[in-house]
Amino acid sequence: MKQELAYSIFLILALATSLCRSEDVKQGAAPGCDLAGRGKAKATAGVTPATDPCLLVLTPHSGDGLVDREIIRLQGEVPLATEPSQTLERLGWMFVAKARGSFDSAFYKLAEQCALCLDTRHPGSCEALLLRGHALHNLNRFREAEPLARELVAKRGVAFDLGLLGDILMERGRLNEAAEAYQKMIDFKPDLHSYARGAHVRWLKGNLSGALELMQMAASGCSQNDPETAAWIHTRLASYQFQAGTKSQAYRSCDVALDYQQNYPPALLLRGRMHLAAGRMIEAIEALQRAAQLSPLPEYQWALADALRAGGRESEAAAVESELRKQGALRDPRVFSLYLATRGEPVETAVRLAEQQLEERGNVFTHDALAWALARAGRLDEAQGHMRQALSEGTEDARFFFHAGIIAVKSGQAGKARQWLKKAAALSHLLLPSERQHLQAVATKAGEDLEPKFELPPPRGASTFPSPGNDFFGSGELKP
Repeated sequence: MKQELAYSIFLILALATSLCRSEDVKQGAAPGCDLAGRGKAKATAGVTPATDPCLLVLTPHSGDGLVDREIIRLQGEVPLATEPSQTLERLGWMFVAKARGSFDSAFYKLAEQCALCLDTRHPGSCEALLLRGHALHNLNRFREAEPLARELVAKRGVAFDLGLLGDILMERGRLNEAAEAYQKMIDFKPDLHSYARGAHVRWLKGNLSGALELMQMAASGCSQNDPETAAWIHTRLASYQFQAGTKSQAYRSCDVALDYQQNYPPALLLRGRMHLAAGRMIEAIEALQRAAQLSPLPEYQWALADALRAGGRESEAAAVESELRKQGALRDPRVFSLYLATRGEPVETAVRLAEQQLEERGNVFTHDALAWALARAGRLDEAQGHMRQALSEGTEDARFFFHAGIIAVKSGQAGKARQWLKKAAALSHLLLPSERQHLQAVATKAGEDLEPKFELPPPRGASTFPSPGNDFFGSGELKP
């Protein structure tokens, strides 16, 4: 399903369920609209049938996959059940499974409707809170999700409740609080879910070896009973291994992820980026094209465009970037902000998007995006403040170091610039080809010899990638 449908399907569903009017139901013209099986629509008081969550979740579904068939089966059971709450809850989690497998966020919206329907029957139930909180988290509505997660932990506080709260707090930028929730989760139930979360916190804190240890423990608990989770865990493990320089292990972990779930987009993206770092352009483009086709998010399209341009396929790269510019702000505003700032394109848009994201998710990645956009807009004092926030947890991220180095160059801070640029060079295999080229251009102009941690293919030349404009990367002196 094309990603753009994910953002319009919910409106289509609402229009479809508007057919479930009382006259239609009385005449038998709208099968599936009657949850209680009594011959009329059971809308919540004050809610029209067109917006009643209990009707929206019964919008006819199609597909022949295992999850699709289960959704269809559960939708058929709900209207027949005297007490449909358990069936509605299972249906909600099946929508979550469909969203995770298809990368279509519309199914998270349907999962939220299941939770809202549950809440009309059992107000404040833990089952409804967990399901809705999970859906809101995946829809990046973290401010709405946080009070639900806190209420859930206060009422029940089992492992998945703590995991949800930790996930939301991490996105909100409260990493120490998230770590406390994850530690309680591990103490409550030490399994692949809690270990994977703990690993991510360790990585965010700059502890790569500790992150590898915990993620390997998580990977040892994976099974075919939950292939999507297993694929995600092995992909994350591969990313840590790639950063650590154990490239053969990283490739093997990617293979395992794709064995668990064929054509898993995050694993294809990582594999493509590993091929890019090794200079294997044909293999990189093949993997990234498939990843972007399955999940056309800005992160995927940006990597694909870079690979195509590095491979000399300029017209194809331009076509991908054209699509990225059309939908990027809607699909992932933070990454799109980074892309715009890196390309030197409308910096006002880049700043606006990053500022909006900071209100919702004030973590280190958002501070980095805003710092980068502000720097491109010439607002260096503000950029330095947000860059300090991005670096405050000790996260070993190549893009953070690259951005910090350039901002320091533009701010005339020679010592800091040299420090951050060298750290970026040590992790330059994690950067996109255009970013590596810009990093090297700054170092060359400043007379610095940056030695990368890994041997990387030489850049194809200054004309390979679009100039970011205004000599942003190439100006400034590192010499005191």
